[in-house]
Formats: sequence, structure tokens, C-alpha cells
Amino acid sequence: MDKRVLFDFEITFTNGGGLQGQEFRLDIDNDDISDEELAKYIVRDMRLLMVDEVRILNKRIISEKHKRKSPDEDIVK
Repeated sequence: MDKRVLFDFEITFTNGGGLQGQEFRLDIDNDDISDEELAKYIVRDMRLLMVDEVRILNKRIISEKHKRKSPDEDIVK
């Protein structure tokens, strides 16, 4: 079964403001992911700039089918 991470997050920006997410889900390749890796994943995937701090809250790993297509599935044959 595929693994996903379910979590809340808070992001603050160096130029002010912030972003929050509750019960956010992301596909993961392994059985676990560190908070640091998860924070980097969110920033990269959402293409965020000027990030000051990312706080990961209420993280848990769940067994659930991945929702995102793999890069190979996007190739038109």
C-alpha cells in the first residue's frame, strides 16, 4: 500500500505574512519522512520564496493510495 503523510503546517516569510495548512496530505516514497525533509518538500513543491520558518505539526503517516501521477505517467506516447 502507498504511504502518505498527513500533517498541519505553518510557514512564515522573511518579508512578512504567513501560510497555514490543516490536514494537508502528501505522497511519500518511504514509510516515514523527517520534519526537515517535509518542510523542504513543501517549500520546493509550492515554489515558495523568502521562507523564514516552517513548522510541521500533528504529523502522521497513513496508508493511502498516492494521488499524484508519477512523472513517467505524464509522458504522452
